[in-house]
Amino acid sequence: MTDERIESQWWYNDKTGEVEQGLKSTNRHHIGPFATRDEAAHALDRIQANNERADAADTEG
Repeated sequence: MTDERIESQWWYNDKTGEVEQGLKSTNRHHIGPFATRDEAAHALDRIQANNERADAADTEG
């Protein structure tokens, strides 16, 4: 990913709980990239939903 593209993407910082545009802090605390600020702000909701779907698939299979 080019620097310009990285700087235009949105990230959720799971250490601070803040949404950042571009990589402002260490990568190990970033979830993303996301196309919009709103998507990044709901990163943990998306992760929880994905985990619930995977758990449901595990119990069905």
